[in-house]
Amino acid sequence: MTADISQRKKQLRSELRARRRHYAMTLPREERALVFHRPPAPLLRLVPEGATIGLYRAEPGEAPAASYARFFMENGHPIALPRVTTLDRPMEFRKHTDPFEESDLEDGPMGLRQPGLDAPIVEPEVLFMPLVGFTERGERLGQGGGYYDRWLAAHPATIAIGMAWDVQEVEELPLEDHDIPLSAIVTPSRILGPFDA
Repeated sequence: MTADISQRKKQLRSELRARRRHYAMTLPREERALVFHRPPAPLLRLVPEGATIGLYRAEPGEAPAASYARFFMENGHPIALPRVTTLDRPMEFRKHTDPFEESDLEDGPMGLRQPGLDAPIVEPEVLFMPLVGFTERGERLGQGGGYYDRWLAAHPATIAIGMAWDVQEVEELPLEDHDIPLSAIVTPSRILGPFDA
């Protein structure tokens, strides 16, 4: 059964990555500059005052998070980005001090830019996460490495918010026990949630 679910997830990831990439590439440049520019007011109500905000550096096709990083820093929130060392070690979050020029980042595994080892380890209270697919119930299909699910399992009080294009929504996802649902999802057109934990 688990092997069947894993295979279905793998196939779905391939389909949804292609859909996501195609959509992002065909989005007019002017429109791309406007989406995910500032968190909408209903989403901000989920964010406690002064909370440390975990974000991500978007890969091509992913919903962009850079403007959110700048917005939250300008509004007094500490910012954190994930740091990965090897595939078998847990992801950690380290302080990100320059979301404008990214002068505090270095190259990491798989071509990812991430905070250096000298950046303090922090625990985001609110975590904006990338995803490959989602449902209207807050279920998330991630990249497949399990980093975010393991991190959220170890930090269950975290408010986890997915960022996605509308085209990434599906009616249902193959789920396993370790798949952690989201607190909310934001797309260019709407906010889903907050969902019950």
